[in-house]
Amino acid sequence: MGNCLDSSAAKVDTTQSSHTPSSASRLSSKTSRSSVPSTLTIPSYSGKSNFDSLPTPRTEGEILGSPNVKAFTFSELRNATRNFRPDSLLGEGGFGYVFKGWIDEHTLTAVRPGSGMVVAVKKLKPEGFQGHKEWLTEVNYLGQLHHPNLVKLIGFCLEGENRLLVYEFMPKGSLENHLFRRGPQPLSWAVRMKVAIGAARGLTFLHDAESQVIYRDFKASNILLDAEFNAKLSDFGLAKAGPTGDRTHVSTQVVGTHGYAAPEYVATGRLSAKSDVYSFGVVLLELLSGRRAVDKSKVGLEQSLVDWARPYLGDKRKVFRIMDTKLGGQYPQKGAFMASNIALQCLNNEAKLRPRMSDVLATLEEIEVSKTAAKHFPLNHPAVHSPVCRSPLRKHQSPLRFTPNASPLPSHRQPPRLR
Repeated sequence: MGNCLDSSAAKVDTTQSSHTPSSASRLSSKTSRSSVPSTLTIPSYSGKSNFDSLPTPRTEGEILGSPNVKAFTFSELRNATRNFRPDSLLGEGGFGYVFKGWIDEHTLTAVRPGSGMVVAVKKLKPEGFQGHKEWLTEVNYLGQLHHPNLVKLIGFCLEGENRLLVYEFMPKGSLENHLFRRGPQPLSWAVRMKVAIGAARGLTFLHDAESQVIYRDFKASNILLDAEFNAKLSDFGLAKAGPTGDRTHVSTQVVGTHGYAAPEYVATGRLSAKSDVYSFGVVLLELLSGRRAVDKSKVGLEQSLVDWARPYLGDKRKVFRIMDTKLGGQYPQKGAFMASNIALQCLNNEAKLRPRMSDVLATLEEIEVSKTAAKHFPLNHPAVHSPVCRSPLRKHQSPLRFTPNASPLPSHRQPPRLR
């Protein structure tokens, strides 16, 4: 996770200003852990969902006292993971380690390995990219937000220097692993669209809630997959409350991951839901092409997926050039063109010209159910359908625009490096 927050502050920054951040807020490759603050104010989600809205701001005590999550002891999680043994390790990131654990489904107490319910336990490194503030932000949001396309937070542990989070177990791992790691069978077109739709539903839920949430770290490694390849967004440490009133953005220090962050956010620190839309466009390109957002093993322009793919997007005659060869041509030509056109619009360098996630979702669902989805080139492949579950949405604005021969937009120069 790419975190370069200034962690010395005692409060989470919820300022909704239209001013450009000062030089002190610019990119940094360094990070440090926060000391535990006495009061930490984070706006609560108040969308009319399957939970009651909570007062805002919320103190640390209120966040950690939520009835929606369990407070585990360190001893309980040590037992659940067999003392964090290496053979229980599921993965490692900049934040720390993720271990496989087992708890009783009803009492949520640690049980013998192989029995009960499997969970994923994230243990933060003291020197990692996530500090106490990011850890608490994740507890705050995932302790309140409940949706089929958001990973479920079961509980947490806060003891001394130990910061742990307990999530539902996602057996298929991350989208990143399936797209870029050797070994797993290549994802079919139908599964890729299912993943894109699931991730879009998650973002739409966040953006169209009454109290908007900007995810801010949308990338392939943060999209987890269950046994049926249903996508769920994870890692909410960088999530931030969206603008209110007539404000169009919030100004904040730039954090995120190089290759996924929107150009205007990198340049000015101005964050909006359209920043997430840009990141979604990058991930959609990764799904179409099977290539990473940034690949240092390639030369010149090809290192940046967006810069390399942009000239081919939105052109029926050229889009095949970006398609993942591992698909073996097993995809609908019209569906691929429509998806590439969505990506092109999400990647518009002008934030205000990007579509809303609700419009992106509607168009992706059209691709999935379209009759043309059965007309694969050169072979047929069954479509995968998944149930729709949405948050209370604001009214849809203008639908996505499809331009058969859209001229490519000017290439955006690579932004300053983000971790």
